[in-house]
Amino acid sequence: MQKTSNKQASNSEIQPLINLLNNGHLAQAETLALNLINSYPNTFILHHVLAIASDGLGKPEQAIISYRNALRLQPNTPDLHFNLGIVLTNTGELDAAAASYRKAIGLNPKFFEAYGNLGTLLQKQGKLEEAVANYRKAISIQPDAGGYFNLATALRDQGRLEDAITSYEKAIQLYPKYADAYNNLGETLRDQGNMDLAVKYYQKTLGLNPQHANANYNMAEFLYLAKGFNEAIPYFERSQLDDWQARSLYCLYKAERFAEFKIKRDMLMQAGKHIAPFIGTLSTHYSINFNEPDPYNFCKNPLDFVYQQAIPQLAEPNSTLLKSLLHDINNANIAERKQGMLHDGKQSAGNLFKRPEASFRALAELVKLEFIHYKNKFSDSNLGANCELIQSFPSELEFTSSWYVKMRQGGHLSSHIHEIGWISGAVYLAMPINKQTINEGAFEYGNHGDDYPIIAPHTQNDFPVSIVMPNVGDIVLFPSSLFHRTLSYTANEERICIAFDLKPALSGGIKSSY
Repeated sequence: MQKTSNKQASNSEIQPLINLLNNGHLAQAETLALNLINSYPNTFILHHVLAIASDGLGKPEQAIISYRNALRLQPNTPDLHFNLGIVLTNTGELDAAAASYRKAIGLNPKFFEAYGNLGTLLQKQGKLEEAVANYRKAISIQPDAGGYFNLATALRDQGRLEDAITSYEKAIQLYPKYADAYNNLGETLRDQGNMDLAVKYYQKTLGLNPQHANANYNMAEFLYLAKGFNEAIPYFERSQLDDWQARSLYCLYKAERFAEFKIKRDMLMQAGKHIAPFIGTLSTHYSINFNEPDPYNFCKNPLDFVYQQAIPQLAEPNSTLLKSLLHDINNANIAERKQGMLHDGKQSAGNLFKRPEASFRALAELVKLEFIHYKNKFSDSNLGANCELIQSFPSELEFTSSWYVKMRQGGHLSSHIHEIGWISGAVYLAMPINKQTINEGAFEYGNHGDDYPIIAPHTQNDFPVSIVMPNVGDIVLFPSSLFHRTLSYTANEERICIAFDLKPALSGGIKSSY
């Protein structure tokens, strides 16, 4: 049996390798490191250099092997564990990455960067309480602007808006030119309903960086909500962010620039699959308006794709889960999010299904099962055969957003769509019983809403509506392209539901940021 050589590479052999790495010649460094490792397999620095070069060359699998080989030789090196954690995070091996960060922290308890990276990883996994704890630990060691910024994002995800604002303000105090912090502070103030101050922070962001994608998008969104459709379009075009093309198309339509709308819609249709629900909404409405066939194939007949089903764990008598959900909604420390379409009611901020309460986590898993039932139901029917809603259904089930809505007597929600969704829905936890009319508190859906322009008199059949009357414990799922609203009710009772959106990323996965 051949013994492994313990002979070490000499400084004269190592120094050219270090020079190649330092000068950015990564491919040459990789080749030389591999050659030297054949002769000196137990020389630590060779594996370390190879790991750095491989990572820089976009070869994460090789980098992971090399970092682990280096750690085999020097296991008590916190920087190596930290760097391995970064590569593992980038390859989606989140549990292994977390273990690497924790090893780095165990070896160096003052390693604030490791606490920060671990916090980011935990936040990505939806473990917000742990993320916040790690961010706070990092700040206690090194109170820098980036640490406060990261903490603020997690606090906002938790719905702790005041705490998030405080943390963003501390980030700005430490770094007054922190454009991202100004923008995110504006977004959080928007969540609170303070639009005037939010806009000032968007403008401050753009003063620091006129091309800031999020700030341009946020300014555009503010303008179009204020019906400044023509003014909003240049901001959307500068943002090039997310659904900016659909939003620009919306502005053209609402401004009644129909000829430009049709040209841009047809251009977007040629660019790829018809997988933008927002464009589906606009295209369907335009086609009804102008009595033309609808060429956009996201979901041409969305009224046929509404799904209602009882969730047994909620609908059963004396449901423990139902009681837990109502208790947590009424008692958990969750901030409110202001929005103009909700009347006589409250909506939670943050992403409810990312919170630590067991009831919300349990409901999220039940809703995921219903998404699967939804897909299977329509995949097995003729309806889904030529419909991108079903054919391009997300392969991974995560929530873009989730929130509760509590209404009281007179409560209602104006007609709208969920522009950033794919499938939207709600689970009903409390419904008014004492009604003066049968449809009070019902869920109504159709092809028209949001004051979309109607160019000529139409019959009711041109823009039909349908109604679902949910029972406690029911789930209702529907295409996000569908207009919907809640009808007002007169009973002196609460109407409580948890609503949510599912949305695939461009790659077919799910975008999980809120």
